[in-house]
Amino acid sequence: MKQRRFSALCISTVLPLMLYGTAASGSEVKGAAILDHPCGKVAVKQMGLTHAGKMEEANQLTTKEMQEQWKSMPAKDRTMMSGMMKEMSQTEEQYSAAIKANGLLVVNGPSATLTVKKTTKDKNGSSTETMTQNFKIDGGQCLVSR
Repeated sequence: MKQRRFSALCISTVLPLMLYGTAASGSEVKGAAILDHPCGKVAVKQMGLTHAGKMEEANQLTTKEMQEQWKSMPAKDRTMMSGMMKEMSQTEEQYSAAIKANGLLVVNGPSATLTVKKTTKDKNGSSTETMTQNFKIDGGQCLVSR
């Protein structure tokens, strides 16, 4: 079984992402509707920046805590992590398609989770790829959290 947690940089570091938007407590948004939600729009933009290797711009879409954590890493670690994140990321078009097909955004009070889960079946069995982004909601912003 193949599983990716897009939010994981390493054991103690979370992939910087930030999603803006507002959502009602306890709500679920599925599929293509996520792309109309402010969180979905920023998720796609941040993924595209990461895929393009524009880490400084991508990091501007993160919480202050995440930005500080990133800046505190040694340069060689940031370089290594940037390469890993770029490799694991998708283009805006690919991520939009994945969200449309398999996305679920769950907002529960001050937290939210965007999960994109894809199961592939072939003659050898099946595999599942899951990307999860966790958020804290602060005012009108939806920010990546651990």
